Amino acid sequence: MRIAALDQGTTSTRVLVVSHNGSADIQLALRHQQHHPHPGWVEHDPLELLNNLQRCLEATGRVDAIGLANQGESCLAWDARTGEPLSPVIVWQDNRTADEINRLRAESGEALTLERAGLPLDPYFSASKLAWILRNLPAAQQAQREGRLRLGTTDAYFLDRLTGVFATDVTTASRTSLMNLATAQWDPELCALFGVPLEALPEIRDTVGHFGEIGATPVTASLVDQQASLYGHGCRNPGDAKITFGTGAFALTLTGEEIIRAPEKGLLATIAWQIDGKPQYAMDGGVYDASAAVEWAGRLGLFNDFSELAAFDQPPAIGRQLAFVPALSGLACPHWDRSAAALWVGMNAATSRQDMCQALLEGVALRSVEVISAMDGFLNVTDQLSIDGGLARSPYFAQFLADALQRCIVTQRFDELTAFGCAALAARGVGVDLAPPRNTSTSFRPKVEAGVARQWRETFADAVTRCRSWR
Repeated sequence: MRIAALDQGTTSTRVLVVSHNGSADIQLALRHQQHHPHPGWVEHDPLELLNNLQRCLEATGRVDAIGLANQGESCLAWDARTGEPLSPVIVWQDNRTADEINRLRAESGEALTLERAGLPLDPYFSASKLAWILRNLPAAQQAQREGRLRLGTTDAYFLDRLTGVFATDVTTASRTSLMNLATAQWDPELCALFGVPLEALPEIRDTVGHFGEIGATPVTASLVDQQASLYGHGCRNPGDAKITFGTGAFALTLTGEEIIRAPEKGLLATIAWQIDGKPQYAMDGGVYDASAAVEWAGRLGLFNDFSELAAFDQPPAIGRQLAFVPALSGLACPHWDRSAAALWVGMNAATSRQDMCQALLEGVALRSVEVISAMDGFLNVTDQLSIDGGLARSPYFAQFLADALQRCIVTQRFDELTAFGCAALAARGVGVDLAPPRNTSTSFRPKVEAGVARQWRETFADAVTRCRSWR
């Protein structure tokens, strides 16, 4: 039994092939272009992404089932008859709809999105992006008039093109602001609020199920990458949590059969997965800029190789009153403030590039601490928090996160947990339980006193306050 998991992410597309004997290997990984036509705009070329998926499929050899993990809130329009894109992919980081979101908020629209979708009003989610496409792109308007418009997240486009099935799954739909969280169906009032025609949206299906065939191979699972990561980390019980440090940092904690709504804390209620019609819910908290901030610092020349971020000679920068707030795209949970801007504060004539890099890593960690601390108020988040992604490879980062959060942080040598979670769910679709991949983990336990960590958090909170309302 061989299962292929396609992980189509913000910066790359990769395919993991998992065998029943426990082997799990990336067969191909391809990066794609990031396009920034205007400040705050982030786009991908849908045909480039589709081509990369096809190349990944060609690299797998014979497999018994396929799973697809997607970016989440990134979305586009395409032609139902020809399959041709009618827009670029507007990426989850994009904030072109900020003015429209402010208008809806001023008109009290957020009460409806919180009640029905469990989400605040923010350009992050797909609904306002889809509405922008319809308002601004003549090709999409023409397609709507002629009854051939399709709107959706990237998974629906890929499935439509690769299998001929126009569908999305419930986890992805829960990230649009258009799905009713209680019914797991598109909500007419939410669609009307944003101006998105319900008839142009894909069918919502279970996470594990039938999504068509690619060749003769069934696609048996489709879901958001972060939910796939949650499953890949082995989280199964309420309170189990993980943080993935990719382009952004995404913390999810399982809440089981309970929907926990905490808009006052900036936490999102979402669906972790749905199997046989039974949803498992989660709390979600995101940081817009994690590896994105690190890559930006690299482009600035603050470091030359990621290995330089593994350790530092000086004690923590935050303890020396040097802080960095990674708000390049604004602040997500728990603040939800797109007016915030990134900043270093506390520099002096002796501040070095290394100091700035150290503060940058700490800033991503401390933003993640804000998210987990918000979750702690609603359920007992695990004392052993599993993390993955690029930053998890830095021993300094993992130890600082353990110190700041005052709990054990566990990193995995096998770090393709998003793809593995996707593969495991796809295997369930053909009646197989995949064994976890052969793996070793490293635990980082707090080395500083709780009072020191509390002082770090207070200093960082002050820095966050200073970065807000800048834009």
